[in-house]
Amino acid sequence: MPFATPFGFGAVTVNEAVQLFVHLGIEVDGKYSDGASAELMVPKWFNKDPKLSADETVQQLRQSAEIARAIYLGNHPLDTAFGLHSACIGAQVATCGEAGIPPLAATFGAAEIDKAILDALLRAKNSDFFTGMRANVAGLDARLTPDLDDGAIMAFLGSRQPSQHIAVRYTVGMLDSIDSMREAMRDGYRYFKLKLCGDPAKDRTRLMDIAGALGDLDYRATADANEQYESLSDLRILVNMIQNDAALAPLARRLLYVEQPFARENTWNFALGKLGTAHDFIIDEADDSYDAFPRAKALGYRGVSSKSCKGIYKSLLNGARAAKWGSDYFITAEDLTCQAGLGVQQDTALVAFHGLTHAERNGHHYVDGFADTPELEAQAFLTAHPDLYEQNRGKVRLSIRDGAISTRSLGAPGFAYGLRPDQIDTRANQEQPVKGYGI
Repeated sequence: MPFATPFGFGAVTVNEAVQLFVHLGIEVDGKYSDGASAELMVPKWFNKDPKLSADETVQQLRQSAEIARAIYLGNHPLDTAFGLHSACIGAQVATCGEAGIPPLAATFGAAEIDKAILDALLRAKNSDFFTGMRANVAGLDARLTPDLDDGAIMAFLGSRQPSQHIAVRYTVGMLDSIDSMREAMRDGYRYFKLKLCGDPAKDRTRLMDIAGALGDLDYRATADANEQYESLSDLRILVNMIQNDAALAPLARRLLYVEQPFARENTWNFALGKLGTAHDFIIDEADDSYDAFPRAKALGYRGVSSKSCKGIYKSLLNGARAAKWGSDYFITAEDLTCQAGLGVQQDTALVAFHGLTHAERNGHHYVDGFADTPELEAQAFLTAHPDLYEQNRGKVRLSIRDGAISTRSLGAPGFAYGLRPDQIDTRANQEQPVKGYGI
């Protein structure tokens, strides 16, 4: 997928990304069912090792998917969808680790297969994602989260009231101009995600320019450091400026939280202390295991991002944790450029199920609509989801009205799309799904 404009985050600039598709078949109560999932393999995010090229980090994601395929197709007894995930995720992380693939990249392969399995399961049950997950069709339990019990998980799932509309949080990348924010506001956007560089002085200048340009307009913002801050002292300077600099006051009143200030491995070395009470902080890249959110909570973090590429089940279990811990703790909806079509729909359905009201949605402006997707496939999505897409400037693209997208048509049988799995990724020479596994 070629990007319409370069996407700058942290020390990385991305101009294109490869989209992975998963197609599979399962057997449910003697009935065969197909499922599918999709996700962009964004370079240099799952693994930011400077010794690796962008292509090498994408290759790790390919390898993660291949390893997961072999593990999931292993000789497992009949189980629930979550039971299969639980049986495989430990071996997935360990096997990837032996190949030099870190945990965040390791979970990518499992996450994509889990989504496709859930799609097939929901189709077998003729259920939509929202109804099925409220009834816990996937069989989530507390085996991977000993800090929770099954009752807390069931109470969380059963109480969900999915959002009908989700405000789009417009990302302002390191290469994006402030003029793009003003233009976005004219188009109806009211939520923004501001990328930081990790240098307090440069970030102050950038935030001052944004605060001055937007003035007292009605907006909300989040700030994302993408692991760029190197010390507590630098982060303290940033927070003090946000709190006390008069020029930043208009922005400070509208700032919801700060995301992932430190490198993922350094997150665990710094307790936020008073910083965690001055502003809400969340983890994103550091969320690479089932115990990451409780560990971050102990350090003063209040939230964790939901991204389907990190795992739908971990997202939901983290939501159950936040509900159990109380209103000071929360889940946020972040987006690693989910592409229009299957990727953005499955992730948006997950966001809506949490009941969240705004989400970062990068794919709508960094990628040119459905980009190079075959026209028949793009038109099929438009026909099936006329509330979510529109024909605009020669492309089928997300329909953003008053700064928000609709989730109404995501309630089709299966995981959030009203097409058949064989209508997805029509260019690929797909293998026949391997039959014989049952859940």
